[in-house]
Amino acid sequence: MTSNVGKLVGKTALVTGGGRGIGRGIALEFAREGADVAINYRRDRDAAERTVAEIQALGRRAIALQADVSDREAVERMVAAAVEFLGGLDIAVANSGVAARAAAVADVDPAEWRRVLGTDLDGAFWTARSAIPAVVARRGAFIFISSVGADLTAAGGAPYHVAKAGVNALTKVLAKEVAHHGVRVNCIAPGPIETEGYLDVLHKTEKDAEEIYNRVASRVGMGRWGKVEEIAWPCIFLASDASSFMTGETIVIDGGPSPKEGDA
Repeated sequence: MTSNVGKLVGKTALVTGGGRGIGRGIALEFAREGADVAINYRRDRDAAERTVAEIQALGRRAIALQADVSDREAVERMVAAAVEFLGGLDIAVANSGVAARAAAVADVDPAEWRRVLGTDLDGAFWTARSAIPAVVARRGAFIFISSVGADLTAAGGAPYHVAKAGVNALTKVLAKEVAHHGVRVNCIAPGPIETEGYLDVLHKTEKDAEEIYNRVASRVGMGRWGKVEEIAWPCIFLASDASSFMTGETIVIDGGPSPKEGDA
């Protein structure tokens, strides 16, 4: 199932963290809508190549490009390779991210702080800094993937929540800087989304994984976790002309808040 069929015909896109999870879903839906796609990955080349093969099976061009997005020079090389392969860049999606290990602010390991901020915030910044000239040249669209954690700011999650709040702010700043070029910059903040990687870690590290999964679902208004496609489809909207007068916005996609006791 796809939405807005053909919205991206003739377009080119770069998706960081595109080999697995939400990034993979975005890359595949972009291809289904007609786009050629460059997939960035950090470590899992096999997963990235499988995503490339799926895109090619849809009749679109695709390439897998390795880069650690926390490394500015690596990102610059990756973006240059994507532009060369695709012949230009209409859409860029800064999706790469890592989760933080739970710890109170006073107990956060400085190396952990740097690791999470390096990927989740610095990575988004380096991707934008490197890709935006090519996107401006095509009067295209830039999309950040943030998190509802930027607003929920749960105790014990400072590195991740701070990084994602920074991405939300970066969205607004960049949108103001490039609007006069006709370029749109928006952000999607997902709630709990079922990805292979997250569910695999949950079941490997938590003895009460099923109970945790169900508890998270109970806090969502719709009573369930979201699907990867439910993030990818709004990305199509933001990447297409359907959102031609929209910029600087962060769209929260979280299934709605669970009703509180006493609410009507």
